[in-house]
Amino acid sequence: MSDRLRRAFAGLPRFEPGHVWLAGAGPGDPGLLTLHALAGLAEADIVVHDALVDARVLALAHPGATLEFAGKRGGKPSPSQGNITDRLISLARANLRVLRLKGGDPCVFGRGGEEALALAAAGIPFRMIPGVTSGLAALTVASIPATLRGVSQALILVTGRCGDEEDAVDWAALARTGQPIVLYMGLSNLEEIAASLMDAGLDPHEPVAVIASATLPEERILISELHSIAAETRALAFEAPAIIAIGSIVKVRAKLLDLAARVPEMVA
Repeated sequence: MSDRLRRAFAGLPRFEPGHVWLAGAGPGDPGLLTLHALAGLAEADIVVHDALVDARVLALAHPGATLEFAGKRGGKPSPSQGNITDRLISLARANLRVLRLKGGDPCVFGRGGEEALALAAAGIPFRMIPGVTSGLAALTVASIPATLRGVSQALILVTGRCGDEEDAVDWAALARTGQPIVLYMGLSNLEEIAASLMDAGLDPHEPVAVIASATLPEERILISELHSIAAETRALAFEAPAIIAIGSIVKVRAKLLDLAARVPEMVA
């Protein structure tokens, strides 16, 4: 480890026994892990991790640390959120350093807020460590700027899960904003979501990007239009995890790639 890196770690908060760190592991590529999350991996007694945390990230944990899976995947048997928070509290009360590691950012559709509330109510000391959220990382690696002057004035991050009425998304209201929409966990409901947006007046030819396994070696990118995107993802056997971007920012990708192709050794 270089002297500069040692100095960087020396200034980080100490991970105390009986504490829980709620950390984001980023979208997958270990290079997008923050120093704070890396410090947590280096010191944790136990790492309670989600399904989307890359194995290369978990390999950075302290050699004596226990790795405990607590992943929640749609449509598959998963531990309940209550069981996960109870487990975090129990581990902290056993005087362990507990790293709760989630893909992306813990508080962007990661239930980090729910876990923080439960820990606070139980009197457990905790820290929240941001991560690179997958919705923004996926766009950047696909050469799609999340915001661009003259193209968009805002960006909407929304869950693509269709829950009960209390959690229902008002797709018509989102369509009326005219701003790009970025869907998390929306692949299985994409046909229903696309239909709702078109019913609300969104152009059927609105450009859409689907980025599966963003930042990972198996990354796949599909560019299409709103009216056909659901059928195309099915035909091409796209699988979760995937980020879906809807809006004019998607068009910028083709321009960037075209310009980059004209410059030798340009990386877009």
